[in-house]
Order: sequence, then C-alpha cells, then structure tokens
Amino acid sequence: QVHLVESGGGLVQAGGSLRLSCAASGSTSSFMSMGWYRQAPGKQRELVAIFSTGGSTNYANSVKGRFTISRDNAKNTVYLQMNSLKPEDTAVYYCNAVQVVFEYWGQGTQVTVSS
Repeated sequence: QVHLVESGGGLVQAGGSLRLSCAASGSTSSFMSMGWYRQAPGKQRELVAIFSTGGSTNYANSVKGRFTISRDNAKNTVYLQMNSLKPEDTAVYYCNAVQVVFEYWGQGTQVTVSS
C-alpha cells in the first residue's frame, strides 16, 4: 500500500509563489507516473503537471512557464513549484501516482490565490 502526503498549500496573493510537496511511502522510482492534479469548486479534477514513464514531463497549458514539477528520488518526494500565481489557480491540489494497475491519491492541499 502506497501513501501520498501533500504539504505546502496556503493563501497567497496573486503574483506570489508556493511550493507543494508530495511525500510517498514507497519508492517513487517504481511509479509509472507521478504528478499533480487540481480541482476547483464546481469543476472537474484536471491534470496540472506529471512525470510519465521515462521521466518525461507534461504540463497543463494554463500553467506552462509558471509551474515546475521536480522530484527527489532519494526522498521519495515530488514537488510542484508554482510561480506567478493567479486567482484561477485556486483549487485543492492532489498528488497522484500510478504503479502498474494501482492508482493512488493524496488527501489534497488547498491553494488559495487572492486578487
């Protein structure tokens, strides 16, 4: 069983920065993919940024150039550096990992960007 624990959310003014962390109980190198999704009130959960098989990264168009996903395999942790935050980035951010046929989610961390 894999557990994902997010941290780093909070309240920030527009234009500010936050860094989210996702610590996994297992080795991140065993995951086929690992990344971040978000869900704003009344909206569907959407992909923000993800590491896929082979180490490639994918970003939502809305965050390209502002957000950066990175990882520290020694710490089994994935990060999301969020710069130039906008009010529309307000959402609950979830860490996600896929391991063969299993998919895991963290509990989510709230990010609120005030205008």
